[in-house]
Amino acid sequence: MIDTDGECAEWAFPAEPGAVRTARHAVRGTLHAWGLEAVGDVTVLLVSELVTNSLRYASGPIGVRLERRNPAVDSPAGGPALLVEVSDPLPDPPRERVADHDDEGGRGLHLVAVSSQRWGTRHGKSGKTVWFELALPGE
Repeated sequence: MIDTDGECAEWAFPAEPGAVRTARHAVRGTLHAWGLEAVGDVTVLLVSELVTNSLRYASGPIGVRLERRNPAVDSPAGGPALLVEVSDPLPDPPRERVADHDDEGGRGLHLVAVSSQRWGTRHGKSGKTVWFELALPGE
């Protein structure tokens, strides 16, 4: 873990096959510590998809960041939210595509799009970040 500051947690994982499993465990543990088990399964699923995409196409470290957003200050959606970011050194933005019924891949970004209240990509100094925001129920 790189940084934990109450409402923010951040990690960097090497671009190795075990990164997906390690990221899932780190995210689930943090959400449990924050009392956010209600969004745990969907968050872990979407992080798994995005880290897998990074592993498939990038060769450098993969960053994962969680931020619990205060609705009055941080969240443009208006309510409490969890912002999740997955970064890698590849500058090319991911493409959402339509997967055929028999395709084994191609559904990750579609899952992000339909499961989150907002999502997007942004370029950084050394690569890109794919982010999504989930509403936090009951807060």
